Amino acid sequence: MARVKGAMMTRKRRNKVLRLAKSYWGSKSTHFKMAKQAVKKSQTYAYVGRKLKKRDFRRLWITRISAAVKPYGMNYSWFMYGLKQAGIEMNRKALSELAIADPKAFETLVETAKKAANDAKKAK
Repeated sequence: MARVKGAMMTRKRRNKVLRLAKSYWGSKSTHFKMAKQAVKKSQTYAYVGRKLKKRDFRRLWITRISAAVKPYGMNYSWFMYGLKQAGIEMNRKALSELAIADPKAFETLVETAKKAANDAKKAK
């Protein structure tokens, strides 16, 4: 039986890592051993960064909504409570975009939420 050598797969594997490390500084972009460590670490950072991005955007949307409802004499939590009581299910991203793009429609939402929140408060 013929002997199988792993040269092609090893070269492919190494080239894949070196391609990912192409723009790295110094020997991290040319030496496989160092490139492998740098790529592994950067992929870890990228994974964590994707999770943090979601968290950061949610914070941004909440801040925007909070700033948009302040002129109407409400705060963010009371506004969201009012929306829930009124049966309006909109995500924070859509509410944030609506507050920026269409203030009249957002004002209607605020008034609806305010009325529903006050009705719920009186019912208790």
